[in-house]
Amino acid sequence: MLAALESLRSGQGVPHFDIQVVDVDADPALEAKYNELVPVLVDDEGRELCHYFLDAAKVREYLGALG
Repeated sequence: MLAALESLRSGQGVPHFDIQVVDVDADPALEAKYNELVPVLVDDEGRELCHYFLDAAKVREYLGALG
């Protein structure tokens, strides 16, 4: 998913966004919450955007709604 996010971020017409990688397995609370859904993409508020694979359309929609 990280490679797909990097590709999306470098695409035309996509607002800039930062990526923060968190090791879910290193945090017991995150591991309990996401368990088998890793990799997972969440926003700054902790809302899940997608898991397993990047849903580029959903991420573009989300970014478009931000500004």
